Amino acid sequence: MNIALIGYGKMGKAIEEIAVQRGHKIVLKITIDNTEDNTVDNIRKADVAIEFTGPDSAFENINRCFEAGTPVVSGSTGWLDRYDEAVWNCREQNGALLYASNFSIGVNIFFEINKRLAQLMATQKEYDVAMEEIHHTQKLDAPSGTAITLAEQILAVNPFKKQWVNQSSDEETDLQIISKREDPAPGTHSVKYHSSIDDIEIVHTAHNRTGFALGAVLAAEFLAGKRGVYKMADVLSL
Repeated sequence: MNIALIGYGKMGKAIEEIAVQRGHKIVLKITIDNTEDNTVDNIRKADVAIEFTGPDSAFENINRCFEAGTPVVSGSTGWLDRYDEAVWNCREQNGALLYASNFSIGVNIFFEINKRLAQLMATQKEYDVAMEEIHHTQKLDAPSGTAITLAEQILAVNPFKKQWVNQSSDEETDLQIISKREDPAPGTHSVKYHSSIDDIEIVHTAHNRTGFALGAVLAAEFLAGKRGVYKMADVLSL
C-alpha cells in the first residue's frame, strides 16, 4: 500500500517506521519545509493519506485528500469545530474519512470501558466524577483530544454534569478536567468517581508512541479502498 504522510513530526516518523515494517511504501512526506508538495496530484499517488498536522491546516489538508480521491486518516486535534463540515464534504465528494482523537488500541478499549462505566454511574448521584490528563510539555493543546472524547462520553449520559471545564471547579454541574504537562509523559488519562464511601477510578497510561502509530497504520489499512466516514471502533470491531 502506498501511503502519504501529511505531517512528518515525531508521530509521522513513528508511523513511517511501523508502516514500512508492515510492508507499506511512503510515497509522500509533507513537512513545514515542503508545503509546496502538498498538492492534489501528489496526494493522488497514494492509496491512503495519514494526516497529523495542526488545527490551522488539518481541515484544509483533509479536504485536499477528498479532492484527490484519496482516503484520509486524521489524528489532528483542535479543528473539530469543523468536523461536521468535513463529514459533509466527505460524503458530497464520495470520499473516505477516519478521524480519531487517539489511535491507540488500548485507548479505544478504554473509551468503551469509560462509556459503560458512565452508564452504570449515571443514576448514582452520590458520586462526583472528575478527570485528569498528563502529557509531555511539548503538547500545547489542553485538554487533549482524548480527554475531550472521554468527557463527552460522560456528558452524553450523566444527568448531573452539563459541561466540561479545563480547570478546578466548585460548580456541581461542571465536569472538571485537570491538564498537567510533565516530561517524560507520553500520556495518562484517568476518570475518577468519588463519594464519601469509596472511589472508582479507571486509568490508561501510554508508555511510548508505538501504540498510537500502530493504530494509525491499522486505520489506514482498514480505510484503503473504502468510501464513507468511519471511527476506530469500526477498525477494531468494538
